[in-house]
Amino acid sequence: MPKHIGIVACSAEGAALCYRTICDEAPAFMGPHRHPEISMHTNCLGEYMEFIRRYDWPGVAELMLSSANKLAKTGADFLISPDNTIHHAFDIVASRSPLPWLHIVEEVAAVAKARGFHKLALTGTKYTMEGTVYQAKLPAAGFEYVVPNADERAEIDRIIMDELVNGIFTPQSRAYFQQINERMKSEGCDAVVLGCTEIPLIVHDSTSPLETLDSTRILARAALRKALE
Repeated sequence: MPKHIGIVACSAEGAALCYRTICDEAPAFMGPHRHPEISMHTNCLGEYMEFIRRYDWPGVAELMLSSANKLAKTGADFLISPDNTIHHAFDIVASRSPLPWLHIVEEVAAVAKARGFHKLALTGTKYTMEGTVYQAKLPAAGFEYVVPNADERAEIDRIIMDELVNGIFTPQSRAYFQQINERMKSEGCDAVVLGCTEIPLIVHDSTSPLETLDSTRILARAALRKALE
């Protein structure tokens, strides 16, 4: 039997994309209309943001652990979170979790290495672009990385929090990401990490000057592989 996947959700759009990816791609391995058992628990994004805005990662960890404990009771075998920002609390969570986790950045790095990339552009919320999660794991995996400049980071964060998490996708915002990716390509980047789970809803290979590393779908596919081990 496939393993039961538990999804610790944070924002609705990103979590929905992760869930849909697992369900859409599983039939290629399992047969028509088949996918592993999946359970999801979502605490309120607003509650998460109260802690995130204060950089209170222990507070974020408590919310993640509340989801983890509920998912363990549903019978989940392992956990994922399709949210890059809250991975700042991952180490706190992993040491207290009732179940094992996959780490979104480790999965992104593994795919980047398999695809032969060397220098990565990093996009995401301001907490991700200015944080420590990718900044620790990418160099450890052998990658150079660059982030957008301060003004670009502010606008990317605004697009994510005011538009994408609310299901708003505009041509202007898509063009803005294209502009940033074009500039970072000129700085020698060979791929861009879509390090917010909503960015893939507006940026993908057909619209980006850089090849994309879609953190949401990468994590979903890693969870599918693990479920089918």
